[in-house]
Amino acid sequence: MGSSRLRAGLYMPAISALTYNEAIRAMGERLRERGKTGKQIVCAAMRKLLNIAYGVLKSGQPFDAKLALAH
Repeated sequence: MGSSRLRAGLYMPAISALTYNEAIRAMGERLRERGKTGKQIVCAAMRKLLNIAYGVLKSGQPFDAKLALAH
């Protein structure tokens, strides 16, 4: 569901974040422990990245990993 262009644009950044970003990787591991599938984990990472980007744009503040990944 949702925009196919947006999903396509967020797919590779989500894969990269799950591989190299410690906080998003930890989120993925928590989801895996709860029995989520790989596709569900990637979609959760895509949503997390989108929420982070929206927060940066809305607040006008530079990205702060501690603040963004606290939720």
